[in-house]
Amino acid sequence: MNYRHHFHAGNHADVLKHVALLELLRLLTAKDKPLAYIESHAGAGGYALGDEADRTGEWRDGIGRIMAAGDAVPPAVRRYIDAMRGWNAGEGSLRRYPGSPGLAADALRSQDRLRLCETQAEVVAELKRRLADHDPRVTVFARDGYHQALSALLPPPERRALVLVDPPYEAQLAEFDHIIAALREGLRRFATGTYAIWYPIKLASSVAAFLRRAAALPVKSSLTVELWVRATDSPLRLNGSGLVVLNPPWRFDQEAATSWLPWLSRTLADGRGAGWRCQWLRREADADALERPVPPPATTPKPSRKR
Repeated sequence: MNYRHHFHAGNHADVLKHVALLELLRLLTAKDKPLAYIESHAGAGGYALGDEADRTGEWRDGIGRIMAAGDAVPPAVRRYIDAMRGWNAGEGSLRRYPGSPGLAADALRSQDRLRLCETQAEVVAELKRRLADHDPRVTVFARDGYHQALSALLPPPERRALVLVDPPYEAQLAEFDHIIAALREGLRRFATGTYAIWYPIKLASSVAAFLRRAAALPVKSSLTVELWVRATDSPLRLNGSGLVVLNPPWRFDQEAATSWLPWLSRTLADGRGAGWRCQWLRREADADALERPVPPPATTPKPSRKR
């Protein structure tokens, strides 16, 4: 595995993923009961916005734009900005970017716990130094994320969990086969968990089959949130990304569609065709009709206003 997220930390895909992640955690921790956070491909937990990240400069058009946006931001984005400032306290500028495990560790409570999976030895060591060595809530597994996160760790003792599936997609579209198979096993073991699956968008048409398969999974409800910063007509660059959320918490879709997702689209737009969508793949009322899978919504872009 050659992928290193250090080069891409803080880009537009990270912004979408992490605003959504913080919202999911906020809604799921509204109840007092403990919550398990399980991540299949955890990465290093945090990254320096220099050296490797500066080689691509992707963060400047991602978190860089968000931090420069001023005070008129949606509440979900404000919480995200506050998390960034916490990670950069005393720095005087944006120097560090938290990964999903770092954000989750800060957002979760003392009664919650984190179970993080990663296979790259040097990244496992970094993740342990950053989190597990000084946070008793955190356990790091140097094992295959699909098997560990979506099989061995389910169901969790807490009986409530957010499972983030965030692979590097080195296998390109073949990764979708691994994801669907792992999700079927995870749902067999733990049908009531909330699962969030991140996916890249280069060509919108290339993810349509994956969304159809996700729509047919045996869950009560599922939806997709997507953000693309330019037209999704080139297979050579990352034009956007999305999250499929299985069993999303109440009001997650409403807040996304009416507040933070349109704002992110306007703020991060990078040329023609930028847009977003938040649409159901399966509503709870369809759960008893699995023989009639709901097709994914049309992929016609919803254009952003020019900045």
